[in-house]
Amino acid sequence: MTDVTGTVDRSPVVRISADVTADRGDRVYAAARDATDSVPIVRTGPTGSRKLEPLVLATDGGRTAFFYSASPSDARELATELESGTFPASHADAIVEHDPDTLSLPVPETGPLSVGHRRVLGPCGWIDPLEPADYALCSTEQQDVSVAAETGLLARGRGDAAADKPAVDAWTTARDTEGDPIVVVNAHETDDRQQTDRTLLAGAPIAVLDGVAAVASFVGAKDAVIYLNERETALQQHVRQAVDAAEDALPVVPDIVVGPDEYRAGAPTAALEAMEGADRIEPRLQPPTPAKYGLYGRPTVVHTPRTVAQVQRAIRSPLSFDADAPDPGTRLVTITGDVDAPAIVELDAGTELAVARDAVAMDGSFKMACVGGVFGGITTELDLALTAQSLTAAGLGTDGVVELLNDDRCVVATAGKRARFASQENSGRCVPGREGTKQLTELLRELYQGTFRGDDIRELGRVMARSSNCQIGEYAPRPVVTAIDEFEPEFRVHADGQCPSGTCTTQL
Repeated sequence: MTDVTGTVDRSPVVRISADVTADRGDRVYAAARDATDSVPIVRTGPTGSRKLEPLVLATDGGRTAFFYSASPSDARELATELESGTFPASHADAIVEHDPDTLSLPVPETGPLSVGHRRVLGPCGWIDPLEPADYALCSTEQQDVSVAAETGLLARGRGDAAADKPAVDAWTTARDTEGDPIVVVNAHETDDRQQTDRTLLAGAPIAVLDGVAAVASFVGAKDAVIYLNERETALQQHVRQAVDAAEDALPVVPDIVVGPDEYRAGAPTAALEAMEGADRIEPRLQPPTPAKYGLYGRPTVVHTPRTVAQVQRAIRSPLSFDADAPDPGTRLVTITGDVDAPAIVELDAGTELAVARDAVAMDGSFKMACVGGVFGGITTELDLALTAQSLTAAGLGTDGVVELLNDDRCVVATAGKRARFASQENSGRCVPGREGTKQLTELLRELYQGTFRGDDIRELGRVMARSSNCQIGEYAPRPVVTAIDEFEPEFRVHADGQCPSGTCTTQL
């Protein structure tokens, strides 16, 4: 039985790629490990393509054979073949030639892994997530973190206090504000549509920790926190193991804090309230921003794992960022909805969003997409650039989620369920969030009673977007208003007592 940590310089080697919570992945790993005394068996994190897991990778020199959805018996057979000196090429799902020393997952020419890039996602599924030696750590190489500041990187994700704004602005404010600055990595997400931050922490946690250290160096912070969901116990343990493994290599060692499993607890300032132990989780009034007055009143930079992973990438490979682009770097997108299996793809920010569809197979015919998470925008067109500016201009969200929805979906019910969710999940602190979401839900319920008040819905949406203190109040109207813009005839037909999709039998 062989069990090792480092992977990059070992050959032959068998990698077992699966999510940290996947029992089947554990069984496949155990089967391979017990089958050989000489071939290293390494448990890596997820690649981002759930359809392929557990994914077994058999590598010998510069060749890797891919085996999708492998069973324990498959893993035993592969480990035995490699031990005997045979490369298992004949029955592989794919074979890829690559640099033997690559730090990034080599990808087949076809299939979900072939879509987009493997830059920030590169380590995921390929290197040991808990082995610092497998990472080119910027913090240990004393690279200049100001390189990342010069890229013009926009912060990413709804949990980021500087979302869609230059990250360096928050860093500079925190650095220049009196007090002891701190960096918070907000990975709290209860909406299962969004899988990118979770995948980075599962597949490349030490890269995220390295990005945290880089931001902390820029702002002069000696403390950092990683904020996770209370229910994600396996991920918590995994991240703690990564922190412990990298502790000697990192100048800043984050603490891990968990928050309640409530959607609103993932908003940036609500996250700060949760970390401080507030009885009621609600967003703070701004200004001041967290960069001026954040966790326990300290200057605080609040970023998602997506953002700090981009920081680490910018330091390691600054030429891959175009500082003159409107949205430098890449964006990670979770493709989900009515698909065979969710997948995460990494695309250049200027790439058309439609490219992401190639990573999945739809169940049924495409009708519409919701872009940007639970409160994203509804659209029938995905031929637009994946930049914050382009998505915002189209009335869509930038949170890195694309739900592909088929013809069986009723657009009224889809929008209505999101409005009802907003009315239940808002903190109640501001009037638009508390009352506006209730009014929005009631206006949609009136459809089932024969009244469609489209102009009133649009006006309510404008007022909520302008005056809300919370993200829920600001963005809750978006799926409703964009759905009306795209499918107004279906709303009118509902008011006449019919559902074109044939799925509505009850009110919201």
